[in-house]
Amino acid sequence: MRRTDSGSIPSSKRRLNATILAAVVASGCGLPLSAPALAADTSGGASTAPGTAGTSSPYSETYRPQFHFTPAKNWMNDPNGLVYYQGEYHMFFQYNPSGDTWGNMSWGHAVSTDLVHWTELPLAIPQDDKDMIFSGSAVIDKDNTTGFGRPGNPAMVAIYTAADKATGKQSQALAYSTDKGRTFTKYAGNPVLDIGSNNFRDPKVFWYEAGHEWLMSAALSDQHKVAFYSSPDLKTWTHLSDFGPAGATGGAWECPDLFPLPDPANPGKQKWVLMVNISPGGIAGGSGVQYFTGNFDGTTFTSDDKPYIPPAGASVGSFDDGSFDGWQATGAAFGTAPATGNLPGQGGVSGWVGTGLANSFNGGDASTGTLTSPDFAINRSHLNFLAGGGNHPYVPGSVTGNTLPAGTTFADFEGATYGTGWQATGDFTGTGPAAGTLANQQQVSGYQGSQLINTYINGDISTGTISSPSFTVSSKYINLLVGGGDHPWGAANPTSVNLVVDGKVVQTATGQNSESLNTVAWDVSAYQGKTASIQVVDQNSSGWGHILADQVTFADQPVALRATDTSVKLVVDGQVVRSATGHDSETLDWNSWDLSDIQGKTGHVEITDNNTGGWGHVTADQFNLSDTAAQSSVQRAHWADYGKDNYAGVTFNDAPGGKRIMIGWMNNWDYSGSIPTSPWRSAMTVPRELSLQTVDGAPRLAQTSVNQLSQLTTGPSLHKEKMPVPAGSTVLPATGKAMDITASFAAGTASSYGLKVRTGSGQETLIGYENKAGQVYIDRTKSGAAGFSSSFPGVQTAALKATGGAVTLHILVDWSSVEVFTDDGKIVLTDQIFPDPSSQGIEAYSNGGNAVLTSLDVKQMQSAWPSGSPKQ
Repeated sequence: MRRTDSGSIPSSKRRLNATILAAVVASGCGLPLSAPALAADTSGGASTAPGTAGTSSPYSETYRPQFHFTPAKNWMNDPNGLVYYQGEYHMFFQYNPSGDTWGNMSWGHAVSTDLVHWTELPLAIPQDDKDMIFSGSAVIDKDNTTGFGRPGNPAMVAIYTAADKATGKQSQALAYSTDKGRTFTKYAGNPVLDIGSNNFRDPKVFWYEAGHEWLMSAALSDQHKVAFYSSPDLKTWTHLSDFGPAGATGGAWECPDLFPLPDPANPGKQKWVLMVNISPGGIAGGSGVQYFTGNFDGTTFTSDDKPYIPPAGASVGSFDDGSFDGWQATGAAFGTAPATGNLPGQGGVSGWVGTGLANSFNGGDASTGTLTSPDFAINRSHLNFLAGGGNHPYVPGSVTGNTLPAGTTFADFEGATYGTGWQATGDFTGTGPAAGTLANQQQVSGYQGSQLINTYINGDISTGTISSPSFTVSSKYINLLVGGGDHPWGAANPTSVNLVVDGKVVQTATGQNSESLNTVAWDVSAYQGKTASIQVVDQNSSGWGHILADQVTFADQPVALRATDTSVKLVVDGQVVRSATGHDSETLDWNSWDLSDIQGKTGHVEITDNNTGGWGHVTADQFNLSDTAAQSSVQRAHWADYGKDNYAGVTFNDAPGGKRIMIGWMNNWDYSGSIPTSPWRSAMTVPRELSLQTVDGAPRLAQTSVNQLSQLTTGPSLHKEKMPVPAGSTVLPATGKAMDITASFAAGTASSYGLKVRTGSGQETLIGYENKAGQVYIDRTKSGAAGFSSSFPGVQTAALKATGGAVTLHILVDWSSVEVFTDDGKIVLTDQIFPDPSSQGIEAYSNGGNAVLTSLDVKQMQSAWPSGSPKQ
């Protein structure tokens, strides 16, 4: 790791025990995901997860996509080795042959002759005792540069990341097939490229005709770089150059893909596209696919993007004269003067402007303090500033320096065992309290004394329960400290602390994906005299699959929420009216607060470090009042998809007709291990043909679903023209769970308008356009099952200029997804949804006035799966 501060591990998603630490730090093209869930009982035993599909005939299970690829069973993530050969599209993919959670990573395999009907084949490249098989690509070695083939029968060569289970090292390796990918042999000379890194993965290889050589792009994930290599034979590789950091850098860079497309501005010439997946840090939160356009000369990729120049403004703090210039510091965190970059023990600080910045890493993450500006008049519409550091947001109502109110300590976990009468099950049998931070874990903070409950005993893969003896509720409140993973009780695979009364969970708390414990107050006045017990539950083996608990106290007063923020706040009239935080990154990025509603007020900025755990620091610089909003790197980046559920997007090598066809993993690492599907988990997007179009003088990626999907359209087709849509919702005479819809709208007097799909039983998924904001959106807040993750419900948006409010939406609806293409394919949004099977209605809606549905076509989509048993 290049950083030496406690934020050096990007998140506890990147951890496992020593046996599979390689995977964790490694692969968002392979992060560990959740174990079978615990139902809402008090036994701690495993049962069907809430909302999980019941047993039914193969390929007709609840939520089973009908025209998106899914494996018959088990866990799947990234598409790998996309290649066309002798009439077959080959799609390999990250696969767990042993279960429906992340692990045992190997290459699964499916083939298709039309990109629509897929045949799942036996496991292609299995893990072995030494390595898991992470993401990569496949090529056809037509000239037999490797010597693996023979005349008339070239080898199909897979180039993949070998993730060493013992050391965590990631290197690039080969396997080859001479029977059209049905069986592979691992190359005896592996690895073919090893730079000694734990974050070097996902090789995408293609034949570069201009140089008559093989080219590889591979991710230097933690550095936010793509490394380019060349080879004459796939076995020996020469480093050419690196690209990055650039674009969005809020998470690990993964699964790069470099390819040319026709340049719309220069007929007959090509423009190069570099696809770079990122997780977290996507435009909609969590995982995402960004891209760059530019030029590639055989050695170096040069992006078309120019350096960003923020809008001008009036400075209220720049930290460039060697002093804080009137800003007042408290505590030790910010020191006595601005930093000029990295502080002792810190590494990687970048993105500040000028000579100095505010940096609370003085003394490391353990220090705390504030830096407060002088009061200033709010006389511009925006306050722009740079911020970085830890992702610990300000929580309204939280207070600093609080302690637990006086009371009776029920459990403090300071002994050799959890306490008299406490019992542990599963992986926690025979264990005891932890003395703080465990092996491979980020720094744990916020507990009292020297010990606490910490279920990270064997990494996130550990599961089980730790339960107290029974007691009689005799106080008004039970106060306690809780941290760890954010997997609430009642959702799949919880990490929670529960109060159980009469066999039912009556109070519950979960972590906030943080190793810093915070205060929790349960009002138990309604249970006075009742017999109760406290149950610590960890049934999650995914990222943040652990729970922390300490200092259970019976009290007559509730404990206040402890402030643990690393934040920048705007304070007006004594109240915090705006706040921002870092993103667990040492790269500062632009933020902008809209101040239009508080013009004429007086305010001040507080830069606050209340956190002593991992990433417990904040950086800030260049505070400017301006008439124009600054844009963050995420806002400035180019995104292939604005929805939540498209990641690891890569393209086919050697597709017929020179087409560039992309497939992505239709999921998000935020909740991928908790989606309510069974016996499989995860689907792929529909294949999409890529092109470039010119927008405001610059090339932009455009996507269309492959035309082969039209062979599935069948049944009655609804067609409407010039249909008025009054304010409210209008039921349309069509229903379906799998549909191809094209709808064109004109605004009329409406502020927003669009379609609702999969309606019924109070459920609906909205796909529409907001006229004033100029945004197309998917709203899945009421789309069906969503309680498995707090980050799943929400609205995904994308900016769209619509002349006169005229918008055309091409919508693909499947049993558990929607994909929206608009603006001639330059804007795409992909979201999973999990509605009841009975929710099949379609409605047009309009808000704030009337709209016009100028044209509507609804076509039913038949299943691409055969009836009967799954293909093998």
